[in-house]
Amino acid sequence: MPQTVQHHSLRTELRIARSWLDALRADLITDAFAFRPIPPLPVNGPPLSRLPERLRAPARWLPHAAVALTAVVTMLMSVSQFSYWERDPIRLSVLFFGIPLIAALFRPVGAWWLSLAGFLALALWEVSAHWPWLTGQLVAHTLVMALVAVRARARVVAEMWTITVLASALVVMYAGEPWQSDNTLIMAVVSFLTLLTILLVRGWSESRREVVKQVAVTQRERSRRTQLEERTTIARELHDVVAHHMSVVAIQAEAAPYRVDSPPPELTQAFATIRENAVAALAELRRVLGVVRAEDYEAPDAPQPTLADLDGLLDNVREAGLTVEKAVTGAVRELPQGVELSAFRIIQEALSNTLRHAPGASARVEVSYVLGGLGLRVVNGPPQAPVPPSPGAGQGITGMRERVAMLGGEMTAEPAADGGFETTVFLPLPLPAENAENAENAENAEHAEEPA
Repeated sequence: MPQTVQHHSLRTELRIARSWLDALRADLITDAFAFRPIPPLPVNGPPLSRLPERLRAPARWLPHAAVALTAVVTMLMSVSQFSYWERDPIRLSVLFFGIPLIAALFRPVGAWWLSLAGFLALALWEVSAHWPWLTGQLVAHTLVMALVAVRARARVVAEMWTITVLASALVVMYAGEPWQSDNTLIMAVVSFLTLLTILLVRGWSESRREVVKQVAVTQRERSRRTQLEERTTIARELHDVVAHHMSVVAIQAEAAPYRVDSPPPELTQAFATIRENAVAALAELRRVLGVVRAEDYEAPDAPQPTLADLDGLLDNVREAGLTVEKAVTGAVRELPQGVELSAFRIIQEALSNTLRHAPGASARVEVSYVLGGLGLRVVNGPPQAPVPPSPGAGQGITGMRERVAMLGGEMTAEPAADGGFETTVFLPLPLPAENAENAENAENAEHAEEPA
């Protein structure tokens, strides 16, 4: 059993090592010299957006110019350090410092390999007393890894730094003086801090851009949701108004021939055509509701009815043949506009349902002003004639429930005991003190949502 466990552990370790080697090969060996140029700075982005427009185009290449200038400085810095090299040291500076730095602008991983090979060559040749890292070489190699860190993943940067430190340690050990060179330790610390700073700044920048992007998406979604809510309200208003008036038109057109003794056939046919068109309009109402939710729809400006217009509504349905009476209890007072509008629409929809589903029945509308809110009750008797088909039905009660839920009220809509139908609604109203507090909270919330 112990041998089996040990064998399994060994296989696991080998699998981990193989996966690490595969990742290392994919990061640093496969397509190491692929063409991956550093793009120029965006003209309209920071920091070029603060410059005059005529200077933005040439300023896009400032990072490339800075790298080229650094390459020249490191080459000049290292010429005097080739103390043991009798030939022209400028060639060595160009070969081992300048070329890797310039190549890092276009082939970053390949440039790192060139720089590392240059370090090994100069360290093994012992061309300078600054051993194993010449000052210019330390700067150039760190800058090459920094250019990789700007674009590559953190794992790739960690692999480069680890291989660089291991190579430097092996060179020192090969010389017989392991870790006695402060130069190697300085290279490890300076390059580590440089790469860590670049990765942290890069991560912060990417997180900031992601947050800005998410905020923009959230604002668009919030705007879109607000528009959809507004259009849903418009659709409900459209249904309440159009369905009510078209129902009245249909019923009046059907009843008109019976109010005239011996109407001519032309008149009867005309009213029949009017009723057919009204019923067809009701049947197309749901399709119209989808149109008003389109993005290019603009809500029409129209006056909003209130309970003060209730008598006109009742006169309208009486002309359509519905016997209706009104009862008002409590002290009549002005209510919030949303409550007034919702109460009017609920009564309108309830009476429209009576006209459609209970022909010949009578109805009663009760409005109760109480201390805590507004009570509504619309009740009708059983139908006195066959109920005609109503293709436009189906949205009325749903719309009433949505209005009541929006105001935090309660609603019941159910058949009555005598075969009729009863709709009861209570819309709560906040007390005066609560009104003031709610208004203050709403004002504070509005100011809090304003951008700084």
